Amino acid sequence: MKKWTLDQMPDQTGRVAIVTGANTGIGFETAAALAAKNTVVVLACRNKGKAKDAMERIRERTPSADLDFIELDLASLASVERFAASYRGGHDRLDLLINNAGVMIPPLGHTEDGFELQFGCNHLGHFALTGRIMDLLEATEGARVVNVSSMAHGYGTMDFDNLNAERSYDKMPAYGQSKLANLLFTFELQRRLVSAASKVLATAAHPGWTGTDLQRHSSMIGFLNHVFAQSPPMGALPTLRAATDPQTQGGDYYGPKGFYEMRGYPKKVDTTATAKNEEDASRLWKVSEELTGVAFLRSV
Repeated sequence: MKKWTLDQMPDQTGRVAIVTGANTGIGFETAAALAAKNTVVVLACRNKGKAKDAMERIRERTPSADLDFIELDLASLASVERFAASYRGGHDRLDLLINNAGVMIPPLGHTEDGFELQFGCNHLGHFALTGRIMDLLEATEGARVVNVSSMAHGYGTMDFDNLNAERSYDKMPAYGQSKLANLLFTFELQRRLVSAASKVLATAAHPGWTGTDLQRHSSMIGFLNHVFAQSPPMGALPTLRAATDPQTQGGDYYGPKGFYEMRGYPKKVDTTATAKNEEDASRLWKVSEELTGVAFLRSV
């Protein structure tokens, strides 16, 4: 296959997807593309007004789109728990959990539960969400979890003694750490799913250099977007391939196939050796359980 486009995406009739951060950027494009393929899409967003606006824009493209909104603030474990309960109230299956939402290089801040904002939102919030909804995924044939990482994982290291900026804070290394955590989580999740004889697949993707609102905290990146960035619809393709390509296997990681994976159509890509460190992955899982109070797939 020379290039994977939305034309290769199978029909999704009867399937239900949760997309976190679906009101903007690649999350919006992911939700819109899934809706156009007849997926029931649940927009999991903090802001109801922005989510409703996104739903209107999706329906402009696809008038028949079957959409729902459930409030989700990944910076609040209580909100994650409420979201899971609300979802169960309206849905009895979950085919795709797309952990897309994130924050990038903000000033030092903390979540409602005291976690460093990037680690808390980008990893811990999604870890807790996945755990609270895992039974529905396991009960749904062909279900997948897609974690959206970043090229920034390449400069990430797990500083387990400073996960929540207890000692110091540097926004770029903290972002890299959170994106590395996305991949360590993906690979450990897949190992545990296999150990539990589960048919759920854990996959990952990164959007390359895609110009979105995520980069609002950096004027330099915003300037360089005009030179290097690809569009959000292109940036969403790796996520969509990880979510829907029938050939995808557990642990697969997709990104753009162009120069330094910055842009282009999606293909399977590799990660750093750090992202494959099973000892760090196991340790991160245990720490995540302790910090969030959410434990699942404990058979490993």
